[in-house]
Amino acid sequence: MEPLEHVIGHTFRDPALLQLALTHGSVAYENQRAHSDNQRLEFLGDAVLQLALSHLLYSRLPQADEGVLTQARAQLVSTKALARIARRIGLGAYLHLGRGEEANGGRDRESTLADALEAVAGAIHLDSGTAAAHPFAERLFAEDLEALNRGPLDANPKGQLQELIQAVGVEPPLYEIVGAEGPDHAKNFVATVSWQGTQLGRGTGRSKKDAEVVAAQAALDNPALRELLRTTRAQLDQQNRKV
Repeated sequence: MEPLEHVIGHTFRDPALLQLALTHGSVAYENQRAHSDNQRLEFLGDAVLQLALSHLLYSRLPQADEGVLTQARAQLVSTKALARIARRIGLGAYLHLGRGEEANGGRDRESTLADALEAVAGAIHLDSGTAAAHPFAERLFAEDLEALNRGPLDANPKGQLQELIQAVGVEPPLYEIVGAEGPDHAKNFVATVSWQGTQLGRGTGRSKKDAEVVAAQAALDNPALRELLRTTRAQLDQQNRKV
């Protein structure tokens, strides 16, 4: 595990904690051994990352209000973002998976990678406390934090989407929670946002609100939105000319 410890910047006093953090629930299921997987560490790691990133955002964005900080954190801890970081550090190669999960591509599944990254954060917290967990978060999220600095920090994805749609004077976007993934103590909610019968974005988050924010951002990034807005605006203009 030394290469992974080097990448995450933490050498474990208790290597068994890292082993447990990398053990997927499919292993425990196949071996019929309770609590021999990373689900409990994932639960702890979720809170550890939330606190560490809240602290980092609070320090780095002194002019941001609570809403902006909440949205920024939601982007950072979304399943997609966590999985991206996990892939960046090659975490999938270190996972311990059951045979079925391995055969079904679990080593690169977004939810599995995101859960494992949270579990590693929880393991670091247990191994060496908050003093170690915060630098871990700062190290792994450095690129994503920098990306936030380059973007419009006062952006409100749901508000932006609402404004774009209201500009053409039609019905508002429709948000829907379409599912939830993961155990009861650490669910990931899945939201979609649609407009005029077209699904424009899909997002995953630790809360329904966070999932909707991510879905709204996905819609804003979707070229189909611009085309739909252009078409709708042209239709409205044509109707006005007839009147």
